[in-house]
Amino acid sequence: MIKTGNKKYSGNEQKVEELHLLKFNYLDLVVKETLRLYPAGPLLLPRETREDIIIGGYHIEKKSRVLINAWAIGRDSNVWSNNAETFYPERFMNSGIELQGQDYELIPFGSGRRGCPGTQLGLRTVKLVIAQLVHCFNWELPSGMNPTDLDMSEEFGLAITRANHLLAIPSCRLSSEAFEE
Repeated sequence: MIKTGNKKYSGNEQKVEELHLLKFNYLDLVVKETLRLYPAGPLLLPRETREDIIIGGYHIEKKSRVLINAWAIGRDSNVWSNNAETFYPERFMNSGIELQGQDYELIPFGSGRRGCPGTQLGLRTVKLVIAQLVHCFNWELPSGMNPTDLDMSEEFGLAITRANHLLAIPSCRLSSEAFEE
């Protein structure tokens, strides 16, 4: 039970609050796995090399424009094992890999001093929205559709979008008191 002001909340009688996010460890794994497979932008902002360098056997001259393909890094089987294309959040359990740009196998927000300044706000917002959607609603597919019937194909571009819309029917799980302030 959580007490906020004069109200007490527990279970299905409350909305998810920001302070609850600290306890949702599996949600953290799901968000990391989602951003590994579906970074907000598949290509990070271009950079210019400051000096001649050899990376992976390739010579890159000074002042060359370089694009980092975060989408390809997130799906590289040399980094993520032979199930790199599979959505498997448990791969991040006890891994120590974080989204702040220090672990170069997972850089959906870039890294270093040119990393996204809104990373923390974006992550907190995404986690809160997902937690609210999962906690506050029951979800069904339309017309008796089975999950195996879903078309999860993507269209590649500046952002990765679904080729076909996902249709799901929500029904509220919470009592009306949960939405009163």
